[in-house]
Amino acid sequence: MQDRSVAVVLGTRPEFVKLAPVVRSLGSSARVLHTGQHSTPQMSSSFLQPLGMPAPELLEPIAGLPRAQQIRRATTALVRAFTVARPALVVVQGDTNSTTAGALAANALGIPLAHVEAGLRSDDGNMPEERNRILADHLSELCCAPTDQAATRLKNEGISPARVLVTGNTVVDALNSCLPTRSARKAILASMGIASGAFILATFHRPENVDNDDRFAELMAILATLPILVVFPVHPRNAARLAKLGLDSTQGSLIRVDPLPYPDFLALEAECAFVISDSGGVQEEVSVLGRPVIVVRESTERPEVIGTFATLAQPGEIAAMANGLLKSLVRTHEQLAATPTPYGDGHSGERIVDALAALVRS
Repeated sequence: MQDRSVAVVLGTRPEFVKLAPVVRSLGSSARVLHTGQHSTPQMSSSFLQPLGMPAPELLEPIAGLPRAQQIRRATTALVRAFTVARPALVVVQGDTNSTTAGALAANALGIPLAHVEAGLRSDDGNMPEERNRILADHLSELCCAPTDQAATRLKNEGISPARVLVTGNTVVDALNSCLPTRSARKAILASMGIASGAFILATFHRPENVDNDDRFAELMAILATLPILVVFPVHPRNAARLAKLGLDSTQGSLIRVDPLPYPDFLALEAECAFVISDSGGVQEEVSVLGRPVIVVRESTERPEVIGTFATLAQPGEIAAMANGLLKSLVRTHEQLAATPTPYGDGHSGERIVDALAALVRS
């Protein structure tokens, strides 16, 4: 593949993480375009060095705009960029508004599209992410499914098996390359005044939790009353909502911290008692790290980890689940350490790039 011939479109923290192995494997063939969906330094630029990512080509940032405007502005900017320098192939990942913009721009110009992490389904049509991932899958010439289950969903929706490849999930590649050593993890914890196994890690960013005033207030109140420290990295979406609602994110058990560099976040995940989160990426990461997660959502597009690493819960169920996990923590950690991740062997990025090269040659 020629230099800068593969346009890799991303815009959010998870996309940086999960596309980094692909970009590294592409080498000089990659042209990375950043929509600015996450535009604060903590959520984007600080990720580049540990992930081994080159500086991206930053488009007009779309952060803070309503969904329709984000997609429209990013699509317009990408069409303009692809018209000036037409790529041989466009790569998108996951289920963000940037994913949809990249898919629409490629489709508008007749450029082949590849979707990394294809075939995930929550069966919840109210989720914007569900619409984004379905659109990207059905517009793609190559659907890189992380698991056999995801590949089956694509085939059941009428997508030709010739367009589907099971690659594993690049989150395993990224985690393996960025996870600090045990001694480095302990140093990170010591700098925060916490001890291994003596805290919960909590993250929230999805609209069903953060944009519902009563639900978000209930979540914060529950976390504050848990019988163990709760480290709470505050996503920019959370910070705005906390300020608007006048909620105290430092009360009781809560320890509020700024968004963390990816290696530091992995250190907390690896050393925590367990996680409480609505993040899809966290569900995948804990399956590599051997930690349980209480998933505060109505549904999940990662059914592979439900019943082993992950448990779905509503806010009112969190306290009982947390207390149960604390009582059986050593046994639970031992069981999960012996349970293999369903997301592959850490070589997904290489498989995806081999498939991209074949697509360009075809």
